[in-house]
Amino acid sequence: MRDRVTICAGCLGGKAQVLATELRARLGGADVALTECMNVCGKPATLSLRAPGKAAYLFANVDVAARMDEIVALASLYAAAPGGVIKDARPIGDLRLCLIGRIPA
Repeated sequence: MRDRVTICAGCLGGKAQVLATELRARLGGADVALTECMNVCGKPATLSLRAPGKAAYLFANVDVAARMDEIVALASLYAAAPGGVIKDARPIGDLRLCLIGRIPA
């Protein structure tokens, strides 16, 4: 498995597939998956970033359409980060404020 961005489809309703397709086109090297529910329903939409041997991240309250550029920047930082640990999140703008947590590898 490569780096994977997972988006909560339940949070996005009918827009989920369109946004996932757009994100896939923009990311190139990462997988983009949809899942029905990530159990953070009070703060939609939710997305995660994970890969084998790397730390995983969970973000909530993300406007996926409005933050597409920031999500692409996040995926780029993650791909380059040893062990998936992003030391400086400023390049992802306000998306960094949506972070719920990082899970160690």
